[in-house]
Amino acid sequence: MTTARRLLQALGAPGIAAIGVLLLCLGFYFSAVRPAERELAAQRLSAERLRSRAPERPVRGVQARAEELLRFYRLFPPLVKLPDELERLYELADKAHLELPRGNYRLDDDGALVAYHVTLPLHGPYSSIRGFLAMVLQSLPVASVDALRIGRGGAGDPSLKAQLELTLYFRSREAGAGR
Repeated sequence: MTTARRLLQALGAPGIAAIGVLLLCLGFYFSAVRPAERELAAQRLSAERLRSRAPERPVRGVQARAEELLRFYRLFPPLVKLPDELERLYELADKAHLELPRGNYRLDDDGALVAYHVTLPLHGPYSSIRGFLAMVLQSLPVASVDALRIGRGGAGDPSLKAQLELTLYFRSREAGAGR
């Protein structure tokens, strides 16, 4: 008997299986674990370089973001302009030859921006309703159309009954102070 055969016989089936598992583990270590360790070390080194290079950089970044946010809030009119914006809304409806019966209004002041929800029933021809919406979105950049429901009163009725839900946005007193 050769030496290898005697060794295999001495190890038996469990010994041979253990050597096979050991070889598989070595292969896995060198093909997966070792490259992952190298990549982790490279990422740690890169993160350490970033930390040591610019400690004040995030502070300037936060300050720049705060200024950018302040400029964004200043794009919206202050809340005291709400009556003027509503007046402009009614003028646009009049210009579009639409009847504006009584609407529902709700103010949500949740922070830097104030949302003024307006629900208006509209009566008129389709072209007038469509023209009114176009004028609102063009003339009131702080308005968003949340919903529009259109129905007809009857088969022979040329006018439509619609319900328009708008939101007008304003900056609160705290946001964008200074203008």
